[in-house]
Amino acid sequence: MRKKTAVITGGAGFIGSHLCDKLIKEGFKVTCLDNLITGNTQNIAHLIKDKNFRFIKHNVTKYIDMRGKADYVLHFASPASPVDYLKFPIQTLKVGSLGTHNALGLAKEKHAIFLLASTSEVYGDPLAHPQPEEYWGNVNCVGPRGVYDESKRFAEAITMAYHRVHKIDTKIVRIFNTYGERMRINDGRAIPNFICQALKNKPLTVYGKGIQTRSFCYISDLIEGIFRLMNSNINAPINLGNPNEFTILELARLITRIVETKSKIIFKPLPEDDPKQRQPDISKAKKILKWQPEISLKDGLIKAIEWFKMNF
Repeated sequence: MRKKTAVITGGAGFIGSHLCDKLIKEGFKVTCLDNLITGNTQNIAHLIKDKNFRFIKHNVTKYIDMRGKADYVLHFASPASPVDYLKFPIQTLKVGSLGTHNALGLAKEKHAIFLLASTSEVYGDPLAHPQPEEYWGNVNCVGPRGVYDESKRFAEAITMAYHRVHKIDTKIVRIFNTYGERMRINDGRAIPNFICQALKNKPLTVYGKGIQTRSFCYISDLIEGIFRLMNSNINAPINLGNPNEFTILELARLITRIVETKSKIIFKPLPEDDPKQRQPDISKAKKILKWQPEISLKDGLIKAIEWFKMNF
């Protein structure tokens, strides 16, 4: 029986590499495409000798020329943290537009199922709470974060256009804050920032008053949700994330307790357009995918902190 095949763009990144692991474990043949702007070959080093895995260094804003079959095209290529997309704003816009177009073209050519990794950032600084998939968002398209928000909103629009016009079986996952092993130390997001500061006994930097909220999903929970979405018959966007909501100040205090650090907490001005609250409504994922996260924030942080200690 022929193995199912999957192409994963951004497959050497944080989420993409865990998805490579999952599909190899599930018996797939996996081709990983990554230009390594924010990805890292160390994330996939353990897979390189696997006969069912291959890595191709490629910028997906260029035409994707691939031989052989592909049953799935999973588009995860994009800078994803504010540090990254503020450093690479044009590349972020190009991978969301040209990159998505090329990945959809590959799916069309191969008659493959297409899955787009979108983001909760399509909701912007939301006026609806929690955020259901039907909410259209509150986005500043010309602000510094707009390069990421709008690239993903365009990616969703062209994905649905290919579904409607070319009848491609497309999926869209809106990923809420996710954390775990293989996050970069200099990622710039709250959890790696706090963990690294705590491990160095340096002050933990909280922006604003720390009352802005986030919902943190552990990586293994997210990957399970994505795998279920791949195998579903739904084409509309689906939120995946952990609905348990915490303030950034609560997160900082929890990390200091787990690390047992002497670090203090200091406060700095809030970045422009930083969302005040972020919490997924996962009613659809629960009903359609029979999915909900299982790992608590504390248990997930313990795992992540151990990884950061070993890779510090």
